Amino acid sequence: MGSGKPAHSALEERAAAASTRDGIAATGMTSWTAGPGRPLRGTLDIPGDKSVSHRAIMLASLADGTSRIDGFLEGEDARATERIFRQLGVSIEVPQAGSRIVHGVGIDGLCPSAAALDCGNAGTAMRLLAGLLAGQTFDSLLVGDASLSKRPMHRVTVPLSRMGARIDTGDGGVPPLQVRGGRPLQGIEYTADIASAQVKSALLLAGLFAKGTTTVIEPQPTRDYTERMLAAFDWPITFSPGRASVPGGHRLRATDVHVPADFSSAAFFIVAATLVPGSELRLRRVGMNPRRTGLLHVLRLMGADLTVETSQEQGGEPVADLVVRHAPLQGIEVPVEHVADMIDEFPALFIAAACARGVTRVRGAAELRVKESDRIATVAAGLRNLGIRVDEAPDGARIHGGRLQGGRIDSHGDHRVAMAFAVAAQCARDVVLIDDVANVATSFPGFVELGQAAGFGLT
Repeated sequence: MGSGKPAHSALEERAAAASTRDGIAATGMTSWTAGPGRPLRGTLDIPGDKSVSHRAIMLASLADGTSRIDGFLEGEDARATERIFRQLGVSIEVPQAGSRIVHGVGIDGLCPSAAALDCGNAGTAMRLLAGLLAGQTFDSLLVGDASLSKRPMHRVTVPLSRMGARIDTGDGGVPPLQVRGGRPLQGIEYTADIASAQVKSALLLAGLFAKGTTTVIEPQPTRDYTERMLAAFDWPITFSPGRASVPGGHRLRATDVHVPADFSSAAFFIVAATLVPGSELRLRRVGMNPRRTGLLHVLRLMGADLTVETSQEQGGEPVADLVVRHAPLQGIEVPVEHVADMIDEFPALFIAAACARGVTRVRGAAELRVKESDRIATVAAGLRNLGIRVDEAPDGARIHGGRLQGGRIDSHGDHRVAMAFAVAAQCARDVVLIDDVANVATSFPGFVELGQAAGFGLT
C-alpha cells in the first residue's frame, strides 16, 4: 500500500510472476490481467442495448420514412448489422457516436448484395436476418466469423422452411446460410420446443412478408424486444407473455428509437458491486424489460441489495436507474421460471454463485450449451481453475461456493465469459489471467476503461 506504485503496475508484476511460475508462454491472443481493485463506487453509463440496436436498424431500414436511433451500441455486433443494411441499399448517417439516422426503403425496398453479408460474431443478426431475408425476391449469403460458423442454425431454418422458405446451411446445420429469395411465404402457427427469442423473432420477421398470420407460441416467455419494436413502428402485432402474432401485408412507419443501456452489460457491474465489500454503484437508464431481468430476481433471492429508482418508459421499453450495494450472498436453487429471462447473464451469475455461501443449483439452461461457447463447460472449467468445485449437468450445474484463487482462464472467444472472469478476479486471492478477450468489443466496447474507472483491477 505504501510503495507509491500504481495499482496496475503491481498487478502486472504479479501477472508476470504468475506466468513465470506456471511456465506460461505468450499465446498471441489478446489477454487481460485482473485482480482485486478497490470498492466499486460512482455512477456509470453502460453502453446501449445490443438486442435493441440490432432490431432498430432492421426495422428502421424497412420502414417508410426516416428514423433516428439514439443510444446505438457502438459494438462490432451492432455495426455488423448496420453494414449489412448498407449493403442492401439503405442509407444510414452517423451524426455522432451512438446515433444513427436511417433512411428507410420500405418493406419491399431492399436491394440484393453481390457480396456475402458478414455477421461477424453476431448470432442475433444472423438468425433474425435469416427470417427477414427469406421474404425477399433475391438470394442472400449470410456468413460469420470462426465462432459464429460453429453455432447451430437448424433451430431457425427448420421452422422457417415450414413457412415456405428455403435456406441452405453448411454441414451439420451451421453457417454459412444461403437464403433463397423469391419464394412465397405462408403464415403458420408454430409451437416452439425451446424458449428462444431469436427463433421467435426470425419467424415474426419472416411473417411480415408472409400471406396470412404468423403466430409463435413459446414453452416459456422470452424477451419481447421484436414485438415491442414492431408495435413502435406501427405494425399491427398482438402479443402477450409466451405468444405473439403478426399479420402479413402491412407497412412499417418510421419512428425515433431511444436505446436503453444494455442490461446484460450492466449485469457484470451489478454482480461485481454485490461481491466487493464497500461497493455502491448507480447504473443509469438501464433497460428493464421484464423478459430480460431475471438476474435481479435471482440475486435478490440470494441476498443482494438492489434498488430500482427513477423508473420510466422510453421508446416502448421500461428503463430505470439501478443502485447496487455490497451484500453477502447465499447459494440457492435457481427457480426455473427465471432461466429464460436471464440466459445471457448466466456467466455473471455463476461468478456470484462461486462467491456465495453454500451451493447454487441451475437447471433448465441447456440453451447455454450453444451460445458463443458452451457456456456451462467454459465457465465451469474456468471456475475449477480458480479452485471452485462445479458439478456439470446437461442443462445446468451445481456451483459450490468458496474462496477464489488466482489462475489462468481461457474464455474461448466468448465475450460474456471474459467479462465474467474479470468480475471474479475482483474477489480472488491472486491475479487472474484471462485469454482470448478480443470479442468483448462485439458487445461492450470500453469495458476495461469503465471497469477501471469504477474500481476494477484490470489491464
